[in-house]
Amino acid sequence: MPVPDLGGVARHVLDVAGVGLPGLRLAVLCPEGPLAERLRERGAAVFTGPFGPDAGLAASVRTLRRLVRTLRPAAVHTHLAYADLAAAAALASDRRTALISTEHGIAPDDTLYNSAAAARVKNLAHRARLRRTDLVIAVAQSTADVLAAKWRPAAPVRVIRNGVDVAAVRAAAVGERRAPGEGLRVLSLSRLSPEKRLDRLVEAFAGLHAQDPAARLTLAGSGPLAADLRAQADALGLGDAVTLPGHVDPWPAMAEHDVLVQLSAWENLSYTLLDAAAAGLPAVATDVGGNGEILPAERLVADIEPSTVLEAVRRAATEGPGPVQVGDVAEMARQTAEATLDVVERRARRTGRGWVSP
Repeated sequence: MPVPDLGGVARHVLDVAGVGLPGLRLAVLCPEGPLAERLRERGAAVFTGPFGPDAGLAASVRTLRRLVRTLRPAAVHTHLAYADLAAAAALASDRRTALISTEHGIAPDDTLYNSAAAARVKNLAHRARLRRTDLVIAVAQSTADVLAAKWRPAAPVRVIRNGVDVAAVRAAAVGERRAPGEGLRVLSLSRLSPEKRLDRLVEAFAGLHAQDPAARLTLAGSGPLAADLRAQADALGLGDAVTLPGHVDPWPAMAEHDVLVQLSAWENLSYTLLDAAAAGLPAVATDVGGNGEILPAERLVADIEPSTVLEAVRRAATEGPGPVQVGDVAEMARQTAEATLDVVERRARRTGRGWVSP
């Protein structure tokens, strides 16, 4: 894991470490920071060092090679692009160690996060590193579809959807929900950046606030647009009806709100939407990525015109979450372990080296 901070992919790693991988021993390599601290609290084996974008690719490759020589793992499993590329380089001449990559989300539009030139270079790099990869796990069917279209991997691709601890989410995130006209509380939990299109949510909320002056909007998270969003809300006369509290504990925040809205230009299989679904919190989201693999069609919006979003929020608050789909984290870990063991055994047969499960 090439980043130290807590986020969606760190959540995935923490959840797997919490439930374990049946038949396997797990060790995590990541930079020192909040993720490493949280993993230690859960009793996981954690190795830290110069690894990830801040360390640079050469140092990351050296760190991983040293750890592979020390631990002699049956498999290396990477998360996020920097780790994918570093591991393919580190294991290029290693015929013994299996390499697995989990793809958490690949935007179909190359220019969403990169310039056209940078996107071309990155696509070539990913196609090259996938030639060393034994298995690619996609967290959503939409991710698998984009992966196949953009990178055409020779390695097998298996969809193992993100799962959550449903009982834990419900215990912390279930609350009493208000109806439209009762001071509706609307929540966003996302980075305050352009691709999240929060300015359109503020516009839509202005219409809701005109109908229900007691309504409130919380834009939780941090990012480069915090000041712009504050200025937009003030210019629309929303004042204290819109708050930007920075990072919040998501489950208690869900318990205090009535509708969650996510208007991202792209999503993989969003933990925010999974948590909302598990908590029974109605959610409205754009019809992109894996959102339709969690929410029913009536909770998805095809456009982000303020009137469309406003109507979707009112409908969700009135009708409830609808038939959502939420996987269990233990089942996700079990499928991941089974896929790992299968890959390890196949590589052992190809190389003529035996392997025994611990």
